[in-house]
Amino acid sequence: MTRQQQPDRRPAAGLTRRGLLGTAAAAGAGAALLPAPARAAEEAAGAPAAVTVDASDARYLDLTSRGYNARFTAAPDSVRLVHSTDQVVAVVQEAVRDGRRIGVRGGGHCLDGLVDDPDVRILVDMSEMDDVRYDPARRAFRVEGGATLGHVYRTLYLEWGVALPGGTCPTVGVGGHVTGGGYGAMCRQHGAVVDHLYAVEVVTVDASGTARAVVATREPDDPHRELWWAHTGGGGGTYGIVTRYWFRSPDATGTDPAALLPRPPKTLLKSTVSIKWADLTEAAFTALIADHGTWHARNSVAGSAYDSLHSVLILYNRVQGAIVLNSQIDGTLPDASALLDGYVAAVAGGIGAPYTEVRSSWPWMKTTLKDPYDTGLYNRTKSKGAYLRKGWSAAQASTLYGYLSDAGYDGHAGILLYSYGGKVNTVASSATALAQRDSVLKANFTTYWPAAADDDRHVAWMRALYRDLYAGTGGVPAPDDTNDGSYINYPDTDLADPAWNTSGVPWQSLYFKDNLARLQAVKAAWDPRNVFHHRLSVTAP
Repeated sequence: MTRQQQPDRRPAAGLTRRGLLGTAAAAGAGAALLPAPARAAEEAAGAPAAVTVDASDARYLDLTSRGYNARFTAAPDSVRLVHSTDQVVAVVQEAVRDGRRIGVRGGGHCLDGLVDDPDVRILVDMSEMDDVRYDPARRAFRVEGGATLGHVYRTLYLEWGVALPGGTCPTVGVGGHVTGGGYGAMCRQHGAVVDHLYAVEVVTVDASGTARAVVATREPDDPHRELWWAHTGGGGGTYGIVTRYWFRSPDATGTDPAALLPRPPKTLLKSTVSIKWADLTEAAFTALIADHGTWHARNSVAGSAYDSLHSVLILYNRVQGAIVLNSQIDGTLPDASALLDGYVAAVAGGIGAPYTEVRSSWPWMKTTLKDPYDTGLYNRTKSKGAYLRKGWSAAQASTLYGYLSDAGYDGHAGILLYSYGGKVNTVASSATALAQRDSVLKANFTTYWPAAADDDRHVAWMRALYRDLYAGTGGVPAPDDTNDGSYINYPDTDLADPAWNTSGVPWQSLYFKDNLARLQAVKAAWDPRNVFHHRLSVTAP
């Protein structure tokens, strides 16, 4: 092993989409229904009118190709750029009146074709609604639904010195990220992002077809609390359109904004370990998977010295040259370097293959706002996900090795294993719609390629890898002592296809587990006409 002590001036070569980077009373039931006059007065202060863009407009192509995955391009009759909650209500009411299917884009990514569905006739683009501010009435930070994570992180940190434990990709939209559960580099220490969600403002449609905006909070006496709960992991685009979020940590007290959300570390100590495929035998690969899984099984209890550790083991395929372990830890800890030494040695030190390591120290915000996720011409992708209660078996490692070591496969594949657990696992699985609360790792399966003509070949490769990896549980990570289903923010329509899911476990249960029935009740109550839906949205009973 060799180590170079130098600044980390660029991401590891080949890094793909999700590599590491990275007054109380006023808020109770009385605040649940948003007063229209008060909202109108606030929004009348210069908000521009909604913009309608159709296929004859030069802007149409930009607005319909904003999705992360170039395999899917929206083709609505019109895109509506909205700037206020009232405008969203008006667009939704129009869609209901005219019987036109509506879709919503929060401003960030979607890995599958849920937003860019050809049946969507009106696409609501929230990207101009990105305001972030402190709301003293609710003692919480208000974030509009079109903001991206990077914008939120920068504003919260520069203005108040606080942060959300959200994702490590700054271009991801808050809208979908939060509603899917949300996790990232600070989650082992501070929990999932939804553990800090205080309230949501949602544009809903009732049984009569009337659209309105409702604020739902986590207050026990809020009559709309179930609507808030459904947005803590039940997935986006299902119950309505979220126009605003409010965040405040559940144990926060007082009125000082700087004490109402977690404070991130001043600096991060970062490590990038590279293991060349040329040096990697199947035995070494299998040992790496085993040692990585063992470490996380033993070190994912909240309160450990490794609470602030975040890492991702990126199992690139052979064509990309190397496997990478990216790690970071609170750089202000007096033993930060020793802790990182111990982690790297435990995961990579005993596998029997050489590795190189680069270490660096960076200010928190500079690291967090880096965006190494632009895959360039490799902009077509197929993704899948999984939760792991413990590391993969030797047989599963052998399956992965077979696929990833194939020199004939020319896609840019990456099986990403993210550190998880810690504070996340101290929350009951029914406290939020995010049901997976005892996992230690989260997996994101990805492959990228540049040409549309190769779509079928690369999608088939990923489907086969996933099916074979989970052959013992019906081709999917059906919950057992190792697996705990999948993550709705890594949407995978294959889970709803009996050709690829032979487990007997319905796809909705793979995502939502025992919370499904409760989510279905919220769907029936708040979207009885099924105005808001896509291929992986919760369906009413």
